[in-house]
Amino acid sequence: MKTINLADIPGMTFPTGRYTRVMIGADSPIQAENFTMGYVKVNPQGSVPKHVHEQEEVYFIAEGNGRIEVGNEVKEVSAGTSIYIPSNVPHELVNTGNETMTMIFVYSPAGTVDHWDEERK
Repeated sequence: MKTINLADIPGMTFPTGRYTRVMIGADSPIQAENFTMGYVKVNPQGSVPKHVHEQEEVYFIAEGNGRIEVGNEVKEVSAGTSIYIPSNVPHELVNTGNETMTMIFVYSPAGTVDHWDEERK
């Protein structure tokens, strides 16, 4: 059995107002063959900017509220909302609230996504 505490995982800060820790997969100490899972804090008015990748993905909003755009659809989201994002569909998440938004993501297949490096340039 492999375990890790979120507090022990180094994170990535992005200029769009978010902080991401990859819990399983990518650069995490725990590797999985078929998926990557992470924890994200999005500051008020911060975002996961519009991007696209080949992996299917799920976002789970644990705290806060905001707006999600997947393809041509836009919806308001709040704590407890799960969002399915098909592969190769552009998507963006914006924290429209006054509090920090906390989100869990899982995508498959495992690996890193190009937009992380592109955003930090």
